[in-house]
Amino acid sequence: MKHYFCGMKSKERVLLGMSGGTDSSVAAMRLQDAGYEVTGVTFRFYEKDGATNYLDDARSLASRLGIEHVTYDAREMFRSRIIRYFIDEYLAGHTPVPCTLCNNELKWALLAKIADEKGIYWVSTGHYVRKVLQGGKYYMAPAVDKDKDQTFFLWGLKQDIMRRMLLPMGDITKVEARAFAKARGFHEVATKKDSIGVCFCPLDYRSFLQREADVRRLPGKGKFIDENGRFLGWHEGYPFYTIGQRRGLGIQMNKAVFVKEISVEKNEVVLAPLSSLYKQEMWLKAWNLVEDSRVFCAEEVIVKIRYRKQSNRCRVTLTAGGLLHVRLIEPLESIATGQAAAFYAKDGLLLGGGIIV
Repeated sequence: MKHYFCGMKSKERVLLGMSGGTDSSVAAMRLQDAGYEVTGVTFRFYEKDGATNYLDDARSLASRLGIEHVTYDAREMFRSRIIRYFIDEYLAGHTPVPCTLCNNELKWALLAKIADEKGIYWVSTGHYVRKVLQGGKYYMAPAVDKDKDQTFFLWGLKQDIMRRMLLPMGDITKVEARAFAKARGFHEVATKKDSIGVCFCPLDYRSFLQREADVRRLPGKGKFIDENGRFLGWHEGYPFYTIGQRRGLGIQMNKAVFVKEISVEKNEVVLAPLSSLYKQEMWLKAWNLVEDSRVFCAEEVIVKIRYRKQSNRCRVTLTAGGLLHVRLIEPLESIATGQAAAFYAKDGLLLGGGIIV
């Protein structure tokens, strides 16, 4: 299995997405060490309270490294394609996956577009993931740092993008990345905090919805009910709850209960014990597979429906309607419409994925 951050040719050009954080900064240094001529691009996707310090950080780093740096204003595109999707999904009673959508349909596509305009072949980021070539197809492979591995978010990438990707962070850990930056004298880079959660609402999506969604579309208070339809209490509106949620329900019960179902039409949220949330099958739309036969013809593949969560064995078939039917070997709890599901081979290669319906 050959990993593709090796065999570089001196002075080949690469366009690197630079966020101003530790990972992309170290990626720039490692690409230079490998002999590449690096151009950095910083995307303006979302700026909380108008803060642009990340742009200054990226420019400063590029200047110290002696590389070209450009900014690309994608704020309107990000709002229309990612933030609007995020709001609409919650208002539909779904659980959105904005990081997956952003990576697969926006970030890497923009990198390739800008690279083409500049006559650059290679594109790169600070993602913790590796790339391998098997049977004439490129696959994403888990990073050496299992806690930082980001393959789960990249199942939608196509071969035309993957063949151009350089991934210099896949073979080191985050601890090693910080030590690398410190050893080079980039102390601020070495000590930057990791981002947490979704970039535009890192801690609480509910307050973001209240601020950003059209108030005419927010339903207001509704009923918590049990599986038999019995009234249990009042909630703040169905968009503020997700399948599998236990904490923050705002209701006192003498036993642990979880969100089992959400009714948009009735503005009702069904609460139930965890045992009621298990399912043995799911269906996926908008799916993408590197090689169909490795999933459809496999006796078993591994599926994950949450980043950092457990791996589950399953069998996958294609329905007459074009959906993927995923039959789980063992039941799995809290499967929610809108979530992503990613398929893996036993050796860890990312085989593809889709969106749960």
